[in-house]
Amino acid sequence: MPSAAIDDYLKAIYHHTEWQTAPITPSQLAGVLGLAPSTVTEMVQKLAAQDLVSHRPYGPVTLTDAGRLRAASIIRRHRLIETWLVREFGYAWDEVHDEAEVLEHSISDRLLEGISERLGHPRFDPHGDAIPDAAGEVERVPFVLLGEARIGHAGRVLRVSDRDPELLRALEEAGIDVGHTLTVTGRDAVAIDDSPTVTLPQGAAEAVWLTA
Repeated sequence: MPSAAIDDYLKAIYHHTEWQTAPITPSQLAGVLGLAPSTVTEMVQKLAAQDLVSHRPYGPVTLTDAGRLRAASIIRRHRLIETWLVREFGYAWDEVHDEAEVLEHSISDRLLEGISERLGHPRFDPHGDAIPDAAGEVERVPFVLLGEARIGHAGRVLRVSDRDPELLRALEEAGIDVGHTLTVTGRDAVAIDDSPTVTLPQGAAEAVWLTA
């Protein structure tokens, strides 16, 4: 199996439980990857044979220790590259994901570690996602999804999903970025730091995570 294909599956499984605890099902995995369920089922069986995932028929898919380490390694590459592109080349945070998807499979380990050293071994990427260290470990703090935070909750923006570039641009225009403090003032409204209340862009409540 092509290494890139294996990495894409492992990344998708890893991502699913980064910001919530329910394991991913084969049908959810198929939706994330845009593939037919039968294709995903066949691939999951191959990954299980390589001891990269654990799966029972009709059950969820979880990473084994070996699978988690490999997933963390490719995610480390992706997020270091995103950080590098933003800091060194002036990319906007809505422009880096697709570039990193290509570069993560092509740069050498030596270059990757050189990038990490030049950047000061960052712990988080431009979207607030934790960058695993060389051992696959990450730093986490208690969090809450913006859409699940109660009115009156105030928290620092930990992470913004990078799946929708248009939403990232809308959040930037609204002044919502990693590190800012948001106070939930209504179902679709927040106050940013000490600024007046702003209306959330559509989809923001499911794409922003705050400190709990």
